[in-house]
Amino acid sequence: MEPTSSVASAAATFGAVAITSVLPGVNGDALIGAFAGGVVFALQAKDLVIPTRLVYMLVSILLGYMGADEVMRHTGVQSHTLAAFGLSAVIVTCALAGIDKIKSFDFASFFKRGGNHVSRNYDDGRAG
Repeated sequence: MEPTSSVASAAATFGAVAITSVLPGVNGDALIGAFAGGVVFALQAKDLVIPTRLVYMLVSILLGYMGADEVMRHTGVQSHTLAAFGLSAVIVTCALAGIDKIKSFDFASFFKRGGNHVSRNYDDGRAG
């Protein structure tokens, strides 16, 4: 994507967020915080291609907005903006790290028998 189209798409996204934040029933503080956190994620994820970054940014914004109240409830943060920002900045990174850990986990070794296990003698002391 060339720089001009990137700036245009960023401006359009920001305009949509700004307009949406003033609609009735929408928590504008949480939406702005989630958008800012999503942008931080997208800017730091330089190893991903731009379309993937944009999809992850949208997921980050959505989860940050939806989860801001839970973050406030469990952490004591008093600002919807900060709660949404923090959650949206880290949620996709944590999810991707968890997925990578699951992919590299060897489930077969979890269910293997043998190896270094302690053999137990369950003799109850009676002669047999």
